[in-house]
Amino acid sequence: MTDYFMGCDVSKGYADFVILDKQKRIVEAPFQLDDTFEGHGALSEFLSSFFRRHKGATINFGVESTGGYENNWYSLLVRLHEVYPLKVARLNPLGVKKHHEATMKSNITDPIAAHNIASYMISYPEKVCYNEDMAFQSMRRQWNTTQLLVKQRSQLLNNLESLMYLSHPELIRYCKHGVPQWVFEVLSAYPTASKLANARIKKLTSIPSVTIAKAQTIIEETKKSVASHIDETSEFMVRETVIQIKNLTESIERHKHHLEKTCNLPEVDLLSSFTGIGTYSALGLLIYIVSVARFPTVKHLVSYFGLNPAYKQSGDGSWGYHISKQGHARPRAVLFMVSFSATQYNPVIKELYNRCIDSGMPRMAALGVCMHKILRIIYGMLKTNKPFDPVVDEKNRKIKRISTSKKKEDKHRRYQSRDEKAPISRRQTKTRREKERKEPQVNGVHKSGVIPSLTHIKSNICTDHAQINAMPQSVGEILAQAMAAVVEKK
Repeated sequence: MTDYFMGCDVSKGYADFVILDKQKRIVEAPFQLDDTFEGHGALSEFLSSFFRRHKGATINFGVESTGGYENNWYSLLVRLHEVYPLKVARLNPLGVKKHHEATMKSNITDPIAAHNIASYMISYPEKVCYNEDMAFQSMRRQWNTTQLLVKQRSQLLNNLESLMYLSHPELIRYCKHGVPQWVFEVLSAYPTASKLANARIKKLTSIPSVTIAKAQTIIEETKKSVASHIDETSEFMVRETVIQIKNLTESIERHKHHLEKTCNLPEVDLLSSFTGIGTYSALGLLIYIVSVARFPTVKHLVSYFGLNPAYKQSGDGSWGYHISKQGHARPRAVLFMVSFSATQYNPVIKELYNRCIDSGMPRMAALGVCMHKILRIIYGMLKTNKPFDPVVDEKNRKIKRISTSKKKEDKHRRYQSRDEKAPISRRQTKTRREKERKEPQVNGVHKSGVIPSLTHIKSNICTDHAQINAMPQSVGEILAQAMAAVVEKK
């Protein structure tokens, strides 16, 4: 059986294709097809003709994730997989980009990009996952749409705050923790301070949550308002902004209700058993995790979310540990909000957060620790199909790790000990001295293999200064005398 690799570079409305063999030689020159019924039919006919000409061949098809433009081609190849010996994979664009940079080729066109995709599959087969399930694709798109609406609403709320500062500065003090519903109603009826100053208390109190005392206070304050924008244009902008925010809020709620109604999965109820994870947050995490079977260990899931620690060290400089943020940003944002809620209402996470803060850790770093902890709990819940049990978690934490007093040798320096005469910088000199102080000594000899000074060795053999000065200076002679002294004692 011969394996061939087909790269597909997707653009809006069309795609470029090329086929390579294992030696990265072009088997089928690049060609282009439109993302239409005729284009999909042409690709099916081409594959049928290709398999007739290459008996026993298998095509490994790869397409980059391009925000949805690749889904039509991917779905077509998944259906054709049932007819032809095809393996379909969705590739990480970052890996493909780094592979192209490693080739040191300056030109980039659609045919070259398709060739680069096929070459990436050949060079890094361990990074390619074929025939993955397309579950949650529709839900993920709806989730992303909902998050986009949330972002637009946040932008409009920020714009409304700037408008209120100019037309209703007295109402801003009621919006320190978000704009309450009664403020929207007030702005709809009285978009500027001049309008609100002439309002009737009876009509103002008809708005829910507005008491008589509050209405009197607001009217008295607006009569002395310093608002500078009270013209008709400002009134129109405030009203329209409030209407848009209301419409977006209603649309977001409809999307959330539809997602929760259509996703009747036991995993959602399982994740919701953890205090801090709601139904909507559980759904947001699940549509990106898809299946815990995709991750052999919890470290793979942590890396997928971009929470794995990254350490940078080059030459004399080191920049400490921090999360890599190489994974998906959107599920990481959901996990951040989950951890923020859990630090207030979940006793296990709250205790962990307080312990990190008491140790001097910054608040954001402490939240990162909580995110990592919650993700490990989520992995355990999905892996065992059991709800979170704090007793089991406490038991696992108290498991004594097998520790040995013997320190690991520095394998990085296994062929040569650190040379004090090396032309190193002051920072590296300080680092080496600190390492030498931390390394234990046995009988005057460092475990790392670094030979201490001759005077130190001689002082371990005898304590008489006259004898020390009379001893030879050769390390071999010193060790020979030490062995002879031990034999005489026996």
